[in-house]
Amino acid sequence: MSEDQFMGNLYQRFPVTIEKGVGAHVWDIDGKEYIDCMGGYGVALVGHQNQRVNNAIKKQLDKIITVHSSLYNKTREEFLKMLIGLAPKGLTQVHLNNSGAEAIEAAIKFARKFTGKKGMIAMKGSYHGKSFGALSLTFSPKYRKPFEPLVEKVSFASFGDIESLRSVIDDDTAFVILEPIQGESGIIVAPEGFLQEVRKLCNEKGILLIFDEIQAGLGRTGRLWACDHWNTAPDILCLAKGIAGGVPMGVTLVRPEILASMSKGEHSSTFGGNPLSCAAGIASLKALTEDGLIENSEKMGKIFREGLEKLKEKHTMIREIRGKGLMIGIEMKFEIKDILMGLIKEGILMLYSGRNILRILPPLVISEDDITKVLHVLDSILTEEEQKRNVHR
Repeated sequence: MSEDQFMGNLYQRFPVTIEKGVGAHVWDIDGKEYIDCMGGYGVALVGHQNQRVNNAIKKQLDKIITVHSSLYNKTREEFLKMLIGLAPKGLTQVHLNNSGAEAIEAAIKFARKFTGKKGMIAMKGSYHGKSFGALSLTFSPKYRKPFEPLVEKVSFASFGDIESLRSVIDDDTAFVILEPIQGESGIIVAPEGFLQEVRKLCNEKGILLIFDEIQAGLGRTGRLWACDHWNTAPDILCLAKGIAGGVPMGVTLVRPEILASMSKGEHSSTFGGNPLSCAAGIASLKALTEDGLIENSEKMGKIFREGLEKLKEKHTMIREIRGKGLMIGIEMKFEIKDILMGLIKEGILMLYSGRNILRILPPLVISEDDITKVLHVLDSILTEEEQKRNVHR
């Protein structure tokens, strides 16, 4: 029986039914193996069936699954200590929730309460989620239009353009939010110096700076935090996706004075900080920091990028290769649906960003052998596509 008859038409779906996964590989119900460059939209960060994560979940299951944050729990305490030990400078307080959108929603409330101001600035090309507050900060009209009016007082500045940002700031601006590398809009990397300029401007104007590292954080770009590439720390950092090895979890990291502005009961989360997610979170952070996954992300990312640049020289269909670490976008001159389907036939799962950009977000455990195979298959599919279109070099 197909899921489609129950789940409506909300997802762009691929004709693959996944049964199990190990590392950077998954298998469908017929036993066909795939190299997973989709990674659950970045959630399978530390690899499928990561043994640290599996063992931590099993161990926690035998203790307790849920402890509301009105009570204390040692697993949660251990996770918090570990996370704060790794967080960017000054971010020593945490709100635990369950997803990226929830991490953003918390950040909006904290920033507005702390500053006493209402104005919000996001970037053109931004994606921060689809719940109402998060959607209000997401740029794409196709997501926004059907649900307007959204939250008021949101302006958009051009990503990478400090003068554009300066022009939309006013006395009521509470915060600026941005992704150091924009994910959904096609892996757009912040230009050199931009994050530092935004930080300086926010300091001058008494505005909070929020970084959304839901997709780009936690080693994805070859550094623990994407903002580390530019030596810039935010006032609030939003995390989710791979932080708990595949178990739902979101995190809003903040400077202590910001969280201190909130009163009891003004924000909470029933499931936030449950011991199961926290146990998986500890295991994921250990995998990232102790098993060489961040280094592997940087190394394999370079190998992937170099291979893709060679393909770009060979195939005129490729317009540009972008990204850092294992967060890579391949912008094509044509729609990519046939390419994605061709890859599936050859045992490779890949994502898209819009109609013409292939997006690669594999588990950080991916090997050089897997990358070589992906490059080889992509090469042959592009050759076929070019023959079909009679594109001559």
